[in-house]
Amino acid sequence: MATTDEEKHSKMEAPGSPPSLDGEIHMGDNADGLQRRLNNRQIQLIAIGGSIGTALFVSIGGGLAKGGPASLLIAFTLYPIILGFVNNSIAEMTILYPVSGGFIRLAGHFVDDALGFMIGWNFFIYEALLIPFEITALNLVIGYWDSSIKEPGPTAGICAGVIICYAALNILAVRGYGEAEFWLSGGKVILLFILFAFTFITMVGGNPQHHAYGFTNWKHIAFQEFKSTGAKGRFEGFLGALWSAAFAVVGPEYVSMVAAEAKRPRIYIKTAFKTIYWRFGLFFFGSALAVGIVLACDDPTLVKVQLDGVSDAGASPYVIAMTNMGVEVLPHIVNALMLTSIFSAGNTYTYCATRSLYGLALEGRAPAFLRKCNSRGVPIYCFLIVMCFPFLSFLQVGKGSADVVVWFVELITAGGIIDYIGMSITFIFYHRACKAQGLDRKTLPYYGHFQPYGAYIAIVVQFLIIFFYGYRAFAHPITAENFFKNYTMQCLAPILFFGWKFIKGTKLKKPEEVDLVWERPTVDAYEARFTEPPVGFWTEMLALFGYKKQKVRQIEG
Repeated sequence: MATTDEEKHSKMEAPGSPPSLDGEIHMGDNADGLQRRLNNRQIQLIAIGGSIGTALFVSIGGGLAKGGPASLLIAFTLYPIILGFVNNSIAEMTILYPVSGGFIRLAGHFVDDALGFMIGWNFFIYEALLIPFEITALNLVIGYWDSSIKEPGPTAGICAGVIICYAALNILAVRGYGEAEFWLSGGKVILLFILFAFTFITMVGGNPQHHAYGFTNWKHIAFQEFKSTGAKGRFEGFLGALWSAAFAVVGPEYVSMVAAEAKRPRIYIKTAFKTIYWRFGLFFFGSALAVGIVLACDDPTLVKVQLDGVSDAGASPYVIAMTNMGVEVLPHIVNALMLTSIFSAGNTYTYCATRSLYGLALEGRAPAFLRKCNSRGVPIYCFLIVMCFPFLSFLQVGKGSADVVVWFVELITAGGIIDYIGMSITFIFYHRACKAQGLDRKTLPYYGHFQPYGAYIAIVVQFLIIFFYGYRAFAHPITAENFFKNYTMQCLAPILFFGWKFIKGTKLKKPEEVDLVWERPTVDAYEARFTEPPVGFWTEMLALFGYKKQKVRQIEG
């Protein structure tokens, strides 16, 4: 990064911004205390890693058991299209305003401070509860090797060890977190391609039985019945698969949250958002297809693990399929890689929960002391609060891992979808402001096509999902437990919105009064420091092995 001495001294120091520890200039990176230290390769792998977690390797089996391979594939085809509309919305706003707190602060700025409050706390709770979910899933997967892991002593030991690791990685500067996630996310990608290769090779006969089973499991049962029989049962099975997709298919929110700590956000964050579309097609569609090929939806072990909450031969449908085929070594390799994948997802959730709480504090929606950043640009008090949530994983000591996993999934699924609804609403208000003030969106760094229609479609579909997601809670007998397991987040969201609106007396922003400049000058000034063209992803990858390493360092700092 080339910057003259005059330019260095002319930069305004942001409140709470610490001095650089490594020779880089970080004053004025943001209008707060976060520092832009994540390079291109780290951002792209963090974006990938945030969308690949337990749901894609373990929970996807629940969708298969409920709906069958055909329903699972349809669900994992339709829902990514809807989330693609959301991605299209949040990408345009985030690339233009890559601010701390991401979409949380965008909602308060363009719509209503009450919406920012609601989305922010909803996302914080959602991410914070995902941390113990991932720790619980780790214990569930480790149980493949030794069922005694579920006993109180080993369970507590695993929980404690993972919590210590998360704390160590997230107290470091964001660059350390980014480097750790780069390698861990790379392992996730390798694991996915191993599973895809396993699916293709075994379906054409490359298995111990030399059986070219092809699409036998599709012919066996394509549309599984769930809860009921006949057409109604198959439809309920599809809904079960759709709920599975709604929890598994994620991504845009993590790119938005990391934007404030990305170097060259107008370039690198734009690339990350654009790659989300092909990731949806490759990772989620490919996974749904592969799972339905390698394993029957009525497999006894799958049903026992996913529907009855019992863990014995392995939680992942892929591992179950390998065990059924008599594959001896690969299940151990896959399980080991799956552990690193699940650990990585929990690490990302720790990061996002910390940054979301920090974004809330910046706008006065959380106590002001949470704005404090340490010398490495880490919101230290936010971090300490977030690290209380992983201790919920110790609930496993008193009950089965699978039961705890199901509880967390049912509690937080709606929380993620509520965030997406908030993103779409924010874009509609942003679009109205641009139109009212005569801003040509086609001149911006990123232009979202098919808007605002895509945002409206996403709102309608996702509203229907969160409304009907827990419809079984109203089946006889109706219990408070079943209701709150399915509708806790739906009840909490309006309480947060109207409660803050009543206390603070907030109002919806008028299109002509919205500030469309906001923090753009700060970002523009930061981007103007760079005098060299940006470094490409593969160039950075090769630099790891010495190729043009000095040149990359000179350009990127």
